[in-house]
Amino acid sequence: MKIIEEEQVRKLLTPEKCMDVMQKTLMDLELGKCVMPQRLICRMPNTAALGFMPAYTGDYFGAKVITAYEPNMGTGYPSHIGYVMLFESRHCTVCGMIEAGSITEIRTGCVSAVATDLLAEKNAHKMAVIGAGAQARSHLAAIRLVRKITEVTVYDKNPAASELYAEEMKKKYGISVKTCGSVESAVADADIICTVCPAKEAYLTKDMVKLGVHINAVGTFSPTTREVASDLIGAARLYSDHTPSCRKESWEYLIPLKEGIITESHIIGSVGELLLGKVPGRQSKNDITVFDALGLAVEDISSAELVYLESKK
Repeated sequence: MKIIEEEQVRKLLTPEKCMDVMQKTLMDLELGKCVMPQRLICRMPNTAALGFMPAYTGDYFGAKVITAYEPNMGTGYPSHIGYVMLFESRHCTVCGMIEAGSITEIRTGCVSAVATDLLAEKNAHKMAVIGAGAQARSHLAAIRLVRKITEVTVYDKNPAASELYAEEMKKKYGISVKTCGSVESAVADADIICTVCPAKEAYLTKDMVKLGVHINAVGTFSPTTREVASDLIGAARLYSDHTPSCRKESWEYLIPLKEGIITESHIIGSVGELLLGKVPGRQSKNDITVFDALGLAVEDISSAELVYLESKK
């Protein structure tokens, strides 16, 4: 059994390779080639969420076991800590245990980039990120591969985190990165918005964004948290990473459904269905599109498989 830690994961799981794998995985999921039981999330007394996310992708299967602990943000500890346990399907032996925080970070940004490439306006170049942590970094790393990003605005409730992000991204990519004092100012002129913070209550509303914007809503993953308000969801073309999961777990979808603002048919389809041409994408330049991502176990297993196979070369 191989034990593959974060440093090696980051060398092997590049955004370019990961995006290709995510596209195939999302299509395979819609084609019935993958099996993905509903994940189990347990709330610990210290407020940590312990997640168990199993999936079968064909030649491999396994589960991600990970903690999500918000108080770690801004400290020396990551907010997500865990491993992906990977098995091969032929004899069901354990292949590897791969560090999960880096996999989660990289594959999440790459899935959003796949959605952005399908849904954002082709000339979109202004990007806003709400939250200045690991996901803000992974989203810029991946989305700049599918759109020519020339300007970035960032807001975080911790101004020091925004400043650090701006400094790092300017140096790394040579683009303009502006820190903002509010969500409103960060998103006002954005073509692409990525909400990547673990909010308890919705903070992004319809009146804050311009027509034609594409939104990747990825910061929350449970039926008790959301980032995008009901009025904005109601006004948008809504897409999921996996529609059955979205119907069970996404507060972004469930609250406006309960309020009567949307109906069950408001979810147009998944990114996998978009890739397969089974559902339509953006219909006009004024469409607001929202990709509501919960994060999928198949994405973790496929990413872990790629890392494992690359480590053997």
